[in-house]
Amino acid sequence: MTDQASTSLLHSAFYRFVPLAHPHAAADTLRALAQGLQGVLLVAHEGINGTLAGAPEAVAAFEAALQQASVLGGALSGMPFRHSACVTAPFGRLKVSVKPEIVALGLPSATGHPERNALPPPTQDDASHLSPLAWRALMSRQNVVLLDNRNHFEVRLGHFRGAVDPQVHHFRDFVDYVQAQAPAWRAAKRPVAMYCTGGIRCDKAAPWLRSLGLQVWQLEGGILNYFHQLDDASRDWQGECFVFDNRVALDSSLNETDTTAERVFDSNHPDEAWRLQRARRLDDAAC
Repeated sequence: MTDQASTSLLHSAFYRFVPLAHPHAAADTLRALAQGLQGVLLVAHEGINGTLAGAPEAVAAFEAALQQASVLGGALSGMPFRHSACVTAPFGRLKVSVKPEIVALGLPSATGHPERNALPPPTQDDASHLSPLAWRALMSRQNVVLLDNRNHFEVRLGHFRGAVDPQVHHFRDFVDYVQAQAPAWRAAKRPVAMYCTGGIRCDKAAPWLRSLGLQVWQLEGGILNYFHQLDDASRDWQGECFVFDNRVALDSSLNETDTTAERVFDSNHPDEAWRLQRARRLDDAAC
């Protein structure tokens, strides 16, 4: 739990893979429900992905309304929300967008199946999702591939001890790395324990990894849920966790750190230099 729980802003992160026949109409509904909050909501045919912040009572009211049966046919009932307190306002405005995907990873179709939709849809509820305590036990096994499914700059800032960094600078880097390593992992019968910040990237990637013949485990709720559930998360975690908002990074107690964008991004790397420039523009706009 966070020591900053008494602050006036609460951050809420959530997503759900659920078929939405009319994403533009869904976006209009979400935009109306989120009035008074700030953040980013992405809507696609495959579901919703959101990060919002506001007064705790306003966030609670939004979450309750979102899960009512009358909203999107009740498809979001029971959706989990990951909370963290804020000292810095995470966002400057509310933005609701309709996208082709709620998270784009550039994944190929299933091996041997060129059809576009050969892979099964992502799921947040299958038995491959491990609680933080079960994840801790899995990490202690010697034969497990502990795979970080995030960008290289995120891994550099902080990661689970012993995790593999696939050196992701482009979406394709993760795909190339896994394809190159999968034959050896299969031959050695090594399960893949995959994690990311909130779980969505892993949910999206897991069906593809299974199509390569790999056994896949996932951290339920991602890094942020691990921090929330375990007071001694620092036992397994090294460094900080990057968050894609103005707070920049959190420690393993879900407290904001004093880390700046200059520390996160390497200006000598083209794929990080533009991120740094964007972060500086956001800082300037907030002044």
